[in-house]
Amino acid sequence: MRDTAHELGGSPTLWELIRRRAELTPQRPVLIQAEADPADDRTLTFGALRERAERVAAGLYERGVRPGTVVAWQLPTRIETVLLTAALARLGATQSPVIPFYREKEVGFALRESRAEFFATPGVWRGFDHTEMARRLGAHGVFEAYADLPEADPAALPAPPANGTDVRWIYWTSGTTSDPKGVLHTDRSLIAGGSCLAHALRLTSADVGSIAFPFAHIGGPDYLVMLLLYGFPAVLFEKFALPDALDGYRRHGVTTAGGSTAFYSMFLAEQRKDPARRLIPTLRLLAGGGAPKPPELYHAVVRELGCRLTHGYGMTEVPMITMGAPDDTEENLAGTEGRPPAGMEIRITDADGKPLPAGVDGEVRLRGEAVCRGYLEPSQSAEAFDPDGFLITGDLGHVRESGHLVLTGRAKDVIIRKGENISAKEIEDLLHAHPAVGEAAVVGLPDPERGERVCAVLELPPGGAALSLAEVVSYLREAGLSPHKLPEQLEVVEALPRNETLRKVLKYKLRERYA
Repeated sequence: MRDTAHELGGSPTLWELIRRRAELTPQRPVLIQAEADPADDRTLTFGALRERAERVAAGLYERGVRPGTVVAWQLPTRIETVLLTAALARLGATQSPVIPFYREKEVGFALRESRAEFFATPGVWRGFDHTEMARRLGAHGVFEAYADLPEADPAALPAPPANGTDVRWIYWTSGTTSDPKGVLHTDRSLIAGGSCLAHALRLTSADVGSIAFPFAHIGGPDYLVMLLLYGFPAVLFEKFALPDALDGYRRHGVTTAGGSTAFYSMFLAEQRKDPARRLIPTLRLLAGGGAPKPPELYHAVVRELGCRLTHGYGMTEVPMITMGAPDDTEENLAGTEGRPPAGMEIRITDADGKPLPAGVDGEVRLRGEAVCRGYLEPSQSAEAFDPDGFLITGDLGHVRESGHLVLTGRAKDVIIRKGENISAKEIEDLLHAHPAVGEAAVVGLPDPERGERVCAVLELPPGGAALSLAEVVSYLREAGLSPHKLPEQLEVVEALPRNETLRKVLKYKLRERYA
């Protein structure tokens, strides 16, 4: 199949990609479930994905699922989860994936706001009864889909959906704000993100990918699109924990892995336990996004893991915005978020929406095929898009003459101290280079004299000794940080608060804790 959504022609659906790939390479594996005991590993081929998904679609149809029916599902990263999402795509149902770590507050909100008519759960998973929670919440059409899926004869199925421009996905923002928003996507927007991601990474049919993050994340269908377009398999990890998961990566010869900055750090920590032995001998590429990447982390990964690292920029609203390419320069790979694909427009503006020239910092705004259709709540959509149809991301940065995007923080991460703007990311990047710092987050806290004061929150590496504020300030001074940007408060924690998807730091919780 071709590289981009545009080149596929028309408005292809996810099911059309599944059908085409099954015809091209029916016997090739697409999903490999890695289990703790290698004897329990399972494999699904492209042909079996299509065949079984149609049978599951028929089973769901018998239960009353129709085109447009809203079906929420809260399932871990398993073959059955992908089969269910493929079956719903075959029916043209509207899917509302929910991260499996969420509980009553988030799940209840998603079910109510989406008006889900059915809800698939894993039953008791990792010691928690999801089905019982669903019943407490008054969910409709609850059924378990961990190991067994409803199946029937597909002969009675209606025709598959004809185009990919209808809203068929409701994703939920998570991680950096306390209140989620329902993000509306189409098959076409997700295909655009996945196809451009695969093209940027230079993946081929010889690769072996991996999905160690929740498949319910926006990255789930994007990754599936990559597999369908390029015909390579991915190893699924229901539970990702190092070092336990390493055997799965090794025995299946994974060539590309990643997820987010936190994943890079975890792989790096494991490599440092035995520097003389390559952690994953077949690994040639780490890739991901969803959180800032300190330049020092990039250099450490390349130097110590012996593979390439390409980092990108995406969000629930736009799963693929920019991506580093393996053949880019070291300086661009370390210091930028890569370049946008064809069909993605990036506009840097001032606070009033006026476009700014290359190299000048401003608000990042986006327009293109991969951008969502808006939000479930119409008022949120009206606020999110400017008059020209660009999504206002809330991120700050600039575009280089080469087209590479440099993110310098979020609008909420700009600390205004005595009237001067301070970038939290600039300070965080410097702190990440300190050998006694595992992870760092910098936030602005209310201050009656300064407006805001700079607070650095540090997570120490294993066995590390706590730094003092004086030591941190001295280090940053020597690194060349301007005096007015130096932290005035230091907090040391065992672990920074993170979300359960891509392990993004929850800065709003830090502000609440230390304000």
